[in-house]
Amino acid sequence: MSGLLSVSLHLVLLFPWAAPVTFRHRRYDDLVRTLYKVHNECPYITRVYSVGRSVKGRHLYVLEFSDYPGIHEPLEPEVKYVGNMHGNEVLGRELLLQLSEFLCEEFRNANPRILRLVQDTRIHIMPSMNPDGYEVAAAQGPEASGYLLGRNNANGVDLNRNFPDLNTYIYYNEKYGGPNHHLPLPDNWKSQVEPETRSVIQWIRSLNFVLSANLHGGAVVANYPYDKSLEHRFRGYRRTANTPRLMTSFSRRLIVLVLAKVYSYAHGWMHHGWNCGDYFPDGITNGASWYSLSKGMQDFNYLHTNCFEITLELSCDKFPRQEELQREWLGNREALIQFLEQVHQGIKGMVLDENNNYLPKAVISVSGINHDVTSGDHGDYFRLLLPGTYTVTATAPGFDPQTVTVTVGPGEPKLVDFQLTRSIPPATESPAQHREADSSQSKSSPG
Repeated sequence: MSGLLSVSLHLVLLFPWAAPVTFRHRRYDDLVRTLYKVHNECPYITRVYSVGRSVKGRHLYVLEFSDYPGIHEPLEPEVKYVGNMHGNEVLGRELLLQLSEFLCEEFRNANPRILRLVQDTRIHIMPSMNPDGYEVAAAQGPEASGYLLGRNNANGVDLNRNFPDLNTYIYYNEKYGGPNHHLPLPDNWKSQVEPETRSVIQWIRSLNFVLSANLHGGAVVANYPYDKSLEHRFRGYRRTANTPRLMTSFSRRLIVLVLAKVYSYAHGWMHHGWNCGDYFPDGITNGASWYSLSKGMQDFNYLHTNCFEITLELSCDKFPRQEELQREWLGNREALIQFLEQVHQGIKGMVLDENNNYLPKAVISVSGINHDVTSGDHGDYFRLLLPGTYTVTATAPGFDPQTVTVTVGPGEPKLVDFQLTRSIPPATESPAQHREADSSQSKSSPG
């Protein structure tokens, strides 16, 4: 049995669907047509929007899937995929376009798994973060001898080395004390980054993303935080063990490790470990143990927002031939769906005050895990956790903290609400002020 046939049969058993997809490389205009084609075919569950423009003015388009597009429903998690931030790494771009067509088609076919996913999750798909770089790479095609041609944006900047460096601050805080989440940005951060990076940062700050993956090429491995180590090492000098102090809490490291492993084992061959002349046990790696990367998007998501992001390296060839796209789609389809489903684990709930008003930016901390999350604008929070028993505390300025013990199972997320009471009661009028107000009212009232 051929390798492709074996993979195909294996994945049909895992995911017995046969939605039509188009296996071709798509330039910018074709990408835009594909997104709007999907929207036209599934208008009630999709929305096409732009988060900004590239250096050369191309839109950074996102296709959203939701039962209420454009609206955040409390307790419904937000998840995203970002592809093609390196313009010459094109497989992720095509997979996300194929995934978009697939989700629409299977929803129309009333596939129960996809119905449930779209109804319970708000999914955002950005096929290309670097459309300018892609056009440069695509003009050369797979035969190009320039391995890095089109990698950077039109200003010659690597977008995955262009985010504010928050790792330096987290390492300092872990040693000397300080916040372990939502690290602030420098005041002048907008002037330090490229237009594409700035647009993506504003996008991920505007929505309370819970889970994310960014799709790359050049290897086949699922990479989890952190990407930057205390000792800067370059690619090719990989250690097999995690760099010390990358993750001071084993529990914290474990959840991102498991997220990476979920993708690897749902993938057709990533979990085998031997790919592209390198070996990664279980098809996963800690980023900094592979090679240290500064100012990357993965760590920025993890340290500045509530979002747990991993980096997916999906192909040995950065620009696979068109005839290879079908095999790659079959190898990644189940993994792409399973990863989205991982957002539905752990705990979630509402944080309210004593009058049932939303409490945004309340901090949710888990004992023994040195990484907190915060509630969103609607007072809802999401905390990805593995099965086990946890002590969870909600705190907000001016309110008494509340602590509960919760046992998380392997199924749906456990609903854990918090209702906080004010630690300082609202100021009240003095008796003299009250008498003065009554006197004023009696004088102005009609006889």
